[in-house]
Amino acid sequence: MTAKVCMDRRALVLGAAASTLLASCGGGGGGSSSGGGGGSTSSSSSSSSSSSSSSSSSSSSLPDPATAPALKTHFASKFKIGMAVDPGQAANAVTNAVLLKHASSITAESVMKANPIGVSAGVYNYTSADQLITLAQTNGIEVRGHALLWHQTSPAWFFEGDTTAPGYKATVRARLETYITDVVTHFKGKVYAWDVVNEATSDDASGNYRNSQWYQIFGPDYIEIAFRAARAADPTVQLFINDYGTEDTAKLGRFMAIVDTMLARGVPIDGIGHQLHINSTWPPVANVKAAFVAAETRSLINHVTELDVSLYTTDSGSCYSSPPTGCQAAFVAGTVAYSDALRAQALQYRAMFNLFQEHASVKSVTMWGVADNSTWLSTFPTARLNHPLLFDTAGNPKSAFWAVVDVGFTP
Repeated sequence: MTAKVCMDRRALVLGAAASTLLASCGGGGGGSSSGGGGGSTSSSSSSSSSSSSSSSSSSSSLPDPATAPALKTHFASKFKIGMAVDPGQAANAVTNAVLLKHASSITAESVMKANPIGVSAGVYNYTSADQLITLAQTNGIEVRGHALLWHQTSPAWFFEGDTTAPGYKATVRARLETYITDVVTHFKGKVYAWDVVNEATSDDASGNYRNSQWYQIFGPDYIEIAFRAARAADPTVQLFINDYGTEDTAKLGRFMAIVDTMLARGVPIDGIGHQLHINSTWPPVANVKAAFVAAETRSLINHVTELDVSLYTTDSGSCYSSPPTGCQAAFVAGTVAYSDALRAQALQYRAMFNLFQEHASVKSVTMWGVADNSTWLSTFPTARLNHPLLFDTAGNPKSAFWAVVDVGFTP
């Protein structure tokens, strides 16, 4: 993912000032691939994080990996267990073994976004996305679609033309509606949910909406246009609006104001996607609970869409600048500080999964990655060892894994 994409999705959640808006770093990610997000592609781990399996496990006395229950089975009565991956990484031996054992849901990190699918108006490249669908179908795994409209991955052809021409707005709308109709139709019956609009919320108090090119052309209407096109193309798929920072009280307020506006218009939103790119000390459980309750009071489904737990908790706001400065010093595998960080991470994962299980509205929990051998946090906001997932670089369950499946386990 590009530095700008990364900055856009992570500024709220990884630094010492995580509880406040880091306006200097910009907004937006499912970026992944996203948020993230979001979307963004995950990066292969740097050499500093390509250590042995013990390097991303907090204790040499962890339970035998062979005794680890499949997450998809362990949580089957509560919610789907998802993992974000693209076809290339899914073929990796470590990733593939973890994915097939533990995941009941797959999210495409990048290959189901408008870039790369939308080559030009009416021309599509489904090759990589279809590969992921085939992998999922072959192994009995469901697919969560991500994402139909995200400002970071909207190809330039959507906006081509004379912006002052009387028919410009109608032309752009037609392109968007055609794109969503065609893509949702292509995947109809193959995905159970779509992130229809990703990261529409402003990161500061200047307004509720991100000032994206879509917003500049249509105002809030672009969200309604996207959702109505998706619903017309597939009447049964679940439709979500997805964002990061819902654990931040101020941003949650802006986000839910957008949702309320859309619901008042009768826009077919089925649920809220909470990215939850967090760290081992932020956010408090109460903040995430408040985000879930906000959806529940509106009779909406909750999905956790891009969960990872960074080891780093004291990055300054300037760490998200280019070049990054003021970043927390990198952990070194095998040190006491590193082990302490993994222990704190395990406790945060436990707290979050306990919360997820308390809310029947939470129907899917997706990790933004599979194992620590491939994570976008290896290079963002700076290149350093970061092991944010439940499985180590060799695919073995970490302390965090055991913390979420075994109430008696002490990290």
